Amino acid sequence: MNKRQVIILWIIALALGGGVAFIKCGQKQANVSSTARAAGQKLLESFPATEVAAIDIQGIGNTTNLVRKDGKWVVSQRDDYPANVTTVNEFIRTLEELKVTQGIQAGPSFAPRFGLDESATIAEKRGVTATFKNAAGEELAKVAIDRRAAAENPASPFGGAPNGRFIRNYKDSTGIYRVNEAFAALSEDPKRWLADGFIQVEKIKSIAVTQPDKDEVAWKLTRDTEDGPFTLVGAAAGETLDTAATDPLKTLFSYARFDDVIPAAKIAERIQPTAKRVATIETVEGFTYTLTFTPLKPGTPPPAPNPANPTPPSTDNFALTVTVAAELPKERKKPDGEKPEDAKTKDTAFTERLKTLTERLAKEKALAGRTFEVSKFTVDALLKERSALIKKDAPATTPPAAGTPQPAKPPTPTATRPIEAVTPPIAIPPMPEAAKPPAEAQAPAETKAPAETKAPVETKAPAEAKEAKDQAPEPPK
Repeated sequence: MNKRQVIILWIIALALGGGVAFIKCGQKQANVSSTARAAGQKLLESFPATEVAAIDIQGIGNTTNLVRKDGKWVVSQRDDYPANVTTVNEFIRTLEELKVTQGIQAGPSFAPRFGLDESATIAEKRGVTATFKNAAGEELAKVAIDRRAAAENPASPFGGAPNGRFIRNYKDSTGIYRVNEAFAALSEDPKRWLADGFIQVEKIKSIAVTQPDKDEVAWKLTRDTEDGPFTLVGAAAGETLDTAATDPLKTLFSYARFDDVIPAAKIAERIQPTAKRVATIETVEGFTYTLTFTPLKPGTPPPAPNPANPTPPSTDNFALTVTVAAELPKERKKPDGEKPEDAKTKDTAFTERLKTLTERLAKEKALAGRTFEVSKFTVDALLKERSALIKKDAPATTPPAAGTPQPAKPPTPTATRPIEAVTPPIAIPPMPEAAKPPAEAQAPAETKAPAETKAPVETKAPAEAKEAKDQAPEPPK
């Protein structure tokens, strides 16, 4: 091999090596995401979750402003009613730890393709926008999240399988991201963020309900012990309570819930001006609940228009206000002769119960001044009339007065014998003498009919047989 050939081979080898290096470099650059965040990285590189003091959540026709006041989260659209702290903190913590599963190179102009169109009038195309601010009102982060569930999300227009929700970080214009989080609790409806605690009535002692728009008591039930039956105060002679109607009242408001809180500015336009009732409930443990409930106007629109939820609220809901008072015992009444070991156990139980009741009283007193929207089912037992609580006796029958015409009685059916098919008896004439078979061929005189032959055979008397024989024609000679 001469020098020239060696040089040519070196040139070829260098060219091949350069080509391979170029191809590998191109593949490496192709695998690098062109978006600011790659799969596995956090969506928000630095999110100061502890500094969040306000969250504005906006959709179509509704906005929720969550504000932290005196260390507690409240809902501005509901007159600063307490928010569900667990739901709010979970939302903030989820966004802080949220990781990208797929980065899609797409600028803000492509947002409508992912259900993030801020100008859309359809909820599925609009998405939900959440803005996080600090106490000074400065924006910490802003994201838009599409509404569609993971199963409903189409594949990315730039490739990729359906998985999770699309989300846009307004401080990142390099792309739209897909995440695995479902954000099931996210909503722009203020009532979705309200704290769900309500009154919890236990061990009812008495219930009194007024007549509609009157101070006069329609009916009052009372009982001596928490396990005893109710009795009707002022019951007339012969009036007996129907336990099927009164037993459900023993657990009234034990698990009560409200649907929404009506802002003070909306009360006058939402409730009926008539049919107001007041119920007073006393418990064995010293609680007194005063409940005022009034029907809402039929066809009342939601507090704010929400095209995303065009279904109007139920027309049989009620507006309810509640005030609570209690006189809790300071110490337990000890019976005479109580053993020391029993007294210690009962004192411990009394102390724990007193603590529970004291905390409940403080929470339920905070409900005063609020107007709650509740379903008809919640107050349905208090809407009963007095007559509905009384057992209905069977109507008594009185004998008719003398001379009163009585309706004709239907004929008494008589027993009828079953119809049987009976074959009439058949008369068999005797055979002529000449036609008779020989004596040795004749059957015995006494023969029995077969068992299955049920039709009787009529036989003639001897005199009749002789007469028939004499009348028979003589055989030809």
